[in-house]
This record gives sequence, structure tokens and C-alpha cells, in this order.
Amino acid sequence: MNQPPDITKLQAVPLAELMRQALATKLARRGTSFSLCSIINAKSGRCSEDCHFCAQSAHYQTEAPVYPLLDKAQILTAAHEANKNGASRFSLVTSGRGLASDDLPQVLEIIRAIRTEVGIKVCASLGILGESELGQLKDAGVSRYHHNLETSQEFFPQVCTSHSFGDRIATIKAAQKVGLSVCSGGIFGLGESETDRLSMAMSLVECGIDSVPINILIPLPGTPCADLPPLPIAEILRSIALYRLILPQAAIRLAAGRESALADFLSSAFMGGADGMMIGGYLTQRGRSPEADHHFAEDIKQLWSI
Repeated sequence: MNQPPDITKLQAVPLAELMRQALATKLARRGTSFSLCSIINAKSGRCSEDCHFCAQSAHYQTEAPVYPLLDKAQILTAAHEANKNGASRFSLVTSGRGLASDDLPQVLEIIRAIRTEVGIKVCASLGILGESELGQLKDAGVSRYHHNLETSQEFFPQVCTSHSFGDRIATIKAAQKVGLSVCSGGIFGLGESETDRLSMAMSLVECGIDSVPINILIPLPGTPCADLPPLPIAEILRSIALYRLILPQAAIRLAAGRESALADFLSSAFMGGADGMMIGGYLTQRGRSPEADHHFAEDIKQLWSI
């Protein structure tokens, strides 16, 4: 593994130069690759956990939809749509601390059907699981497990008290042990400091993560994070560039909040290190149209090639 950069020195670099270095690193290490992925909120609401940013937590009064595991036909339709929209990966996401044991057989059947009938790569984000369940997911056709750290180990108790940062690390390690790739990142704007964001980045390095989704908080009514002030755009761009320099080989994917938080500066994030997007929506929130995101990705790749 390459030695990580001196973070203290990087923090002193002006934003424009930091973004220049980040883009150069992205192009040198990952070329002009730009990946698109998509998810489906396969089971929504009534989650036992108290993650302060999440509208699906049963601890808060929100307008998030509540429904059991969707049937196979609905999920297959969404997988076909994601494939048509240019996504290379499609992920099943369920609310809850972990996947309910009575849902597991149906989830395995759905995964096998997606692999057979759609062909798209399948990911899963089903909460805190052990090696047995994760091994069954892999055997059914899942190639990557998604499990965010959310924030730094130090700040995590300010964001969630119903499980620990260590629980999340244990799930990541269990997924890797059974041979799954792991996608893990977090949320910027939870009230954390830049030091916290860099601490999370170093935890991702230590875990050997090669796919890093970056969400930017959407303050949702009813959640404890509802009244948090937005991060300044410059701070978001700095953090993305720092993540690229700390994780030079990883796919850095912008997900929820990118449109509202970055607005007219969305392209700047991709000229400063990011090289992937989640398209089609984010659990309880809709994003831009997949067509708009696909055209945006093509435009960015052209800029990278100039």
C-alpha cells in the first residue's frame, strides 16, 4: 500500500492548487473513468436505529414512506431502468439495523433474478450483518457490499447512539472476509470538523476501501439534523479534493445532496477529484433526471480529455 500523504501539509494548500493536484492525481491513477450507479429503497422506514440524519428512523416524526420489502417484479423493473440509464451497478437498500431473517430468502432470490435477467452488477446495503449472511449474498451474485462509516470514529457518538463505529467496521471486515468488495463513505455537514472528515478518510484507507460515496447532508424535517447550517461550497470542494489525494485509487462517488449543496459548482467537484455519481435518487429524496446526469458525465469526461 502506498504511503498516505502528509495531511497537515495538504491542509495548508490553497483550494485552487489542492483541486489542481486532486485532478492530476485522479487522471494519473484512474484515467478518465466515470462510474454511474443506482439504488432502490427496497424496504423503507421504521428503522430501530437513531442515526440523526435519517428520515427512516422510527425515533423521529418524518414524512418518509414506510413499506415492507418490495416484491421481485418491482425491483427487477428498477434494475432494468438503472441498466438502461447507464448505471454499471444497482444496489438493494433496506432500512433497519440489519436484514430481517425472514427477508433474506426473498432478497437472495431477487439478487439471483437480477443477475440472470438484467445482467447489471448487484450491490447490497442491508445494514449490520455477519459472515453467514454476507456469504449467502455473495453466493447469490452480490459483488459489493455498501456500508458507510458516516463520519469519524471520534464524532460518531454525536450522530448515532444505537450502534457503534466499531459495529460498522466489523461489518466491513466481515464482508471483505467472505470476498466482497466494500463501498463505504459518509456524510459531510453533520456538524463535524474538517479534522473529523480527514479522520474518516484515514479509516477508509485502513479498511482498504476502493469505492467511496460522499453524501452532503440534506437537512430533513423531523430529524435532529434538520436545522444544521449548510457547509460552505469551498469547504465541500476542499474535502472532496483531500479525499482524492488521500485515496488516490478509489472511486469517489457523489451521492445525496450534491445538487442542492453544490448547485452551480457541481462540475467543480469533478474537476477536483470526484469521478462517479449515484443517479436516479437517494432513498427518500429524488435527484436529477438520469438523462441529465448521463449527459453531465459525458461532458465531464470530455473536459478531462482536453
